[in-house]
Amino acid sequence: MAQTEASAAAPVIIKKYANRRLYNTESSSYITLDHLGTMTREGRDFQVVDAKTGEDITRSVLTQIIMDEEGRGQTMLPVPFLRQLISMYGDSMQSMVPHYLEASMEAFAKNQAQFRDAVAGAFGGVAFKPFETLAKQNMAMFQAAADMLTGRAARGGKVEGKTDAKPDATELAAVKAQLAALQAQLDALAKK
Repeated sequence: MAQTEASAAAPVIIKKYANRRLYNTESSSYITLDHLGTMTREGRDFQVVDAKTGEDITRSVLTQIIMDEEGRGQTMLPVPFLRQLISMYGDSMQSMVPHYLEASMEAFAKNQAQFRDAVAGAFGGVAFKPFETLAKQNMAMFQAAADMLTGRAARGGKVEGKTDAKPDATELAAVKAQLAALQAQLDALAKK
């Protein structure tokens, strides 16, 4: 039983041959990039290795899957984001970007799960309180991303004479007003 759990946790090894064919060692079959995309969406862990050298090429294969999806019109990466990402190569902050992006995606996934839970129970009592909490978390996450990409984080959060990057009362009031307006719009839509 323990061996079954261990094998389930081990990544599936995919061998990539010089002719660009991918071989799934678990199922002993040739597969496509689309199949790897499906495995990724299903949460299956895999590692792609060059069949000749044994080099781990998982990163480049995953990047190719993203490029294929983007090419099919399944765009998720806006041009300004891509430009900012490219501009970070060679920057002194480059080593921080992968960790930050990973943490941001984990936070986004958690918020998405909370959002789904909130929608599932949305038509009872205080339905919009979870949305307000999610909106605050998302605002903080995107503000941190903007700070990092514009270099504010590297300067210790000092912006326009401020000593920290925490929003002041005016900014919080503006965000609360925007949330109230959104809630009013949602209430109006719910009444239709």
